[in-house]
Amino acid sequence: MALAANLVIAVAKAVGGVVASSPALLSEAAHSVADSLNEVFLLASLRRSRRPADRRHPFGYGKERFFWALLAAVGIFVMGGCFSFYQGIGALTNGGGEDREGYVAGLIVLGVALLAEGASLLRALYQVRRQGGAGNGLRDPALRTVVAEDGTAVVGVTLAIAGMALHMVTGQVVWEAAASLAIGALLVYVAYRLGRDARDHLIGEAADPEASRRIRELLGEQPEIDSVEALLTMKTGLDTALVAARVDLMPGLDSERVEEVAVRIKRSIAREVPEAEQIFLDITDRGSPEAREARESPAATGERGGA
Repeated sequence: MALAANLVIAVAKAVGGVVASSPALLSEAAHSVADSLNEVFLLASLRRSRRPADRRHPFGYGKERFFWALLAAVGIFVMGGCFSFYQGIGALTNGGGEDREGYVAGLIVLGVALLAEGASLLRALYQVRRQGGAGNGLRDPALRTVVAEDGTAVVGVTLAIAGMALHMVTGQVVWEAAASLAIGALLVYVAYRLGRDARDHLIGEAADPEASRRIRELLGEQPEIDSVEALLTMKTGLDTALVAARVDLMPGLDSERVEEVAVRIKRSIAREVPEAEQIFLDITDRGSPEAREARESPAATGERGGA
């Protein structure tokens, strides 16, 4: 729905901007073009991230969602933000169009665009609510990007309308140039926030603190575990995570008993924390020389207490 709306609006804004020679309207056209390209990226992310794990990608393709979201953020920055700054600076330097009829047509285009963008935003917010509210729904980078784009579009169109109207009333192009610069600043900020979120996931963000806390509690509840030396988690997709833990067992357990304990712990974690798709345990007997060496090593010291 967002893609269809953006394509129609981009064409209308571009035609209106050329007819009216309006920098604010052309800035909004660039904004809609960037949004349309980003929707294509996000559709690709939804399809490609669902592919099952294979030999070359044993942890699956879940992070593809974040890669395409990063490309969408770059698109917003370059095609939307930078072009809006260019239009604003150009208007201050060269002036803007003075065709009243053209500006009236441009304002009509922006009014229609505001209705369309508002409808798309309401649809996106409804989907967020259906997927569990802001806490859960906005974890999806595709949906989060659509909400950010539509919200920014509503604000951007409002700024463009205000800039064009003030330009018509006062005859001062500075109002429209200011609107273009404001739209550019808004797009750059949104691109930065979306890009930062995508980067955090791509470089290996830890699982949610609540999930890490629950895993540590489960490990601590096992009677055979003497201590949890390290717990590391990393998101491998939207709803999946890798869990690696180093634990010391009580002394005196034979190898068969250790294996039974490891299987039970993994099943317990998988049952209580569904996002823990891959679970790895490094188990040692607390009294063994290997356990003492692991506890005293710099790596163990640095990992202890990690998320």
